[in-house]
Amino acid sequence: SNSSAESLDRLYPTVGSTKPPRKRTTSQCKSEPPLLRTSKRTIYTAGRPPWYNEHGTQSKEAFVIGLGGGSASGKTTVATMIIEALDVPWVVLLSMDSFYKVLTKQQQEQAASNDFNFDHPDAFDFDLIIATLKKLKQGKSVKIPIYDFTTHSRKKEWKTLYGANVIIFEGIMAFADKELLKLLDLKIFVDTDSDIRLVRRLRRDISERGRDIEGVIKQYNKFVKPAFDQYIQPTMRLADIVVPRGSGNTVAIDLIVQHVHSQLEEVRAARAALASAHQCHPLPQTLSVLKSTPQVRGMHTIIRNKETSRDEFIFYSKRLMRLLIEHALSLLPFQSCTVQTPQGHDYEGRTYSGKQASGNQSTITGVSILRAGETMEPALRAVCKDVRIGTILIQTNCNTGEPELHYLRLPKDISEDHVILMDCTVSTGAAAMMAVRVLLDHDVPEDKIFLLSLLMAEMGVHSVAYAFPRVKIITTAVDKKVNDLFRIIPGIGNFGDRYFGTDAPPDWSDDEDALST
Repeated sequence: SNSSAESLDRLYPTVGSTKPPRKRTTSQCKSEPPLLRTSKRTIYTAGRPPWYNEHGTQSKEAFVIGLGGGSASGKTTVATMIIEALDVPWVVLLSMDSFYKVLTKQQQEQAASNDFNFDHPDAFDFDLIIATLKKLKQGKSVKIPIYDFTTHSRKKEWKTLYGANVIIFEGIMAFADKELLKLLDLKIFVDTDSDIRLVRRLRRDISERGRDIEGVIKQYNKFVKPAFDQYIQPTMRLADIVVPRGSGNTVAIDLIVQHVHSQLEEVRAARAALASAHQCHPLPQTLSVLKSTPQVRGMHTIIRNKETSRDEFIFYSKRLMRLLIEHALSLLPFQSCTVQTPQGHDYEGRTYSGKQASGNQSTITGVSILRAGETMEPALRAVCKDVRIGTILIQTNCNTGEPELHYLRLPKDISEDHVILMDCTVSTGAAAMMAVRVLLDHDVPEDKIFLLSLLMAEMGVHSVAYAFPRVKIITTAVDKKVNDLFRIIPGIGNFGDRYFGTDAPPDWSDDEDALST
């Protein structure tokens, strides 16, 4: 290697340490799907639970498992077995293979002739790996490059991963960097016989990466085996657990799963506790309630009446939504501007002071919490031309009673926008708080989030305002009470079921009309 001493100084262990070779390797890069289907169940790989306390801050970072070992040692198979046995619903599998550096033209030519060393630490972008893993561990949204092993280059598209309870990071150099090691809570080394690894590598590179047998063997003897002896095998001493025979060692995998379970503390936000701290306090200043005019009061009378037909319920709900959206837009930042009228005179007016997109349109994004929140989208589109729309699906876990993120689609560069977050009713605030947390994790500034709801309970208002004091809360009415089933009293009923004409489940709460589809 011609790499500088400075670039190798960060490595573990010191380069040049010679120990008897042992054998291990890397797994192929695959784009992570949002779901990982094992033989027994489905694990979500693009979501996260609400690991935040009543202050809206993260209670505990994700637990990171590092999986090291030689090329084709079976790290990905071991990772899948661990994921399945853990029985933890929110898991991210991150492959080091995604972080190969972009090659120069000369390096591309070397790679084409199997003369480029992909098994040297300099082949990996450790700075990007560390930055990505840090954000992912904190629950932030990250973009992962997709590496094409046939062309030896990064694809134009990137994949997005969003934090989880457990992150499994696997790669041949998983333990080679000092800073990277600090991010790993558990280090596992997969130890597989060198002959088995060579056979696996031949099969994989020929069938999946378009290589010929001579090229694969040449690369193995010239780069893979020496790199393993110098950089990979010595890191075995850093591992907390060594798994001989890889995926064939079910006893070791069972022990790993038991250890991880002992380290994982499930942190849940108690719904009632969120509101109790401020329940007797005045309503927060961040709350803006539409003025209760006779018109507004009359529409509330109609939609709250259990005898109201579905057609009338929809009609008057839409009217209220339009008023609510227009009221919310009046709270956006505006600045003075001067325009000229057709008569040639100046008019001193006002204009939205946010970022302007192409075509001079204001950049405002609406995000609806499915399913009830989507009923507010037409009203937003009616008053905001070319508004962008995102969606979030949050459902309540039947076992824990806590909200979980199951689907997320947000427009690009949402962090630069004012975001109108829409849900029709908010009782405890659990789903709304999680949706706000999702936006914050995607770098939307807290003071640019507007939570809109037709009806809120005081409990929900206090919960959201206590956790996120800079989020603006806008509604048409606030009811004082929530009963033991978390229903708003006197309330409006299950908005989603009344609007869509579906039957409400026996134990629904107002938050959950957006949680059941």
